[in-house]
Amino acid sequence: MLIGFIGIFIFSLTLPVTKIAVQSFNPYFIAFARAVLAGVLAAIYLFSIKAKLPSVRELRQFVIVAIGVVFIFPLFINLAMTEGEASHAGVILGIMPLATVVAGVLLFKERPSLGFWVSALVGCSLVVIYAFMNSQGGIQYTDFLLLIACLANGISYAVGGNLSRTINAKEVISWALVIALPINALFSMLTFEPSYLQADLVAWSSFLYLSIFSMFIGFFFWYGGMAIGGIARVSQVQLLQPFCTLLASAILVSEPITSINIIFASLVIATVMIGRKMLVRRGPIVK
Repeated sequence: MLIGFIGIFIFSLTLPVTKIAVQSFNPYFIAFARAVLAGVLAAIYLFSIKAKLPSVRELRQFVIVAIGVVFIFPLFINLAMTEGEASHAGVILGIMPLATVVAGVLLFKERPSLGFWVSALVGCSLVVIYAFMNSQGGIQYTDFLLLIACLANGISYAVGGNLSRTINAKEVISWALVIALPINALFSMLTFEPSYLQADLVAWSSFLYLSIFSMFIGFFFWYGGMAIGGIARVSQVQLLQPFCTLLASAILVSEPITSINIIFASLVIATVMIGRKMLVRRGPIVK
């Protein structure tokens, strides 16, 4: 749970840092270019450890991971951050634990207990209620982008967690990034603009964080935690991510923290503590 949370904490900074980056860079360029830098680091890592080539079955799973965490999720949250607030988006992304659990159940035969399902649904319901309250009872266009990102990421998280049971977690995200590298390199060149070279230090620092931490190092902890503790159980620490994002948004982009934020944070933390005590029967490793 702790290892998984370190990954989630790294990811929790992604939205406010993206909010900063899209003020200087095109959201498409950020999505593709950050994956290029992460892909180069991943290639260096795989070469340094002399990683063996993945099998055909493993390759299919790596492709699924890449589609979700390398392409769909970064692109859709970048587009959402051009209009929406990082704090609001952070709460919407709070439904990712449910998406991850459902993917784990359907794809890898994990069997959470009834109590586990109740705690997960309550936690997700809390963040959805908060989202409605924060948007005056409406669903925004950016919310749909974030929901699609949630679904894609939930599936990729579950597949990556399953791969991490037989392959080092660092290799899982590394192979996904390397497989996607040619496409990302091409579209990075197509979306690059010379004016980006004039961007300030804050903009480039934000880009580097998204590339090195959000796209690469964070997964070392996240997939590693799921490999040890199971997809369904460890995915529940994602419920803390919206509130870590709220804090980061207040510090980095000056978005306010209200009493409602604190109340919902406390309630969600309670569901995580209850959920981790519930039985989760792990399924066999799917190859």
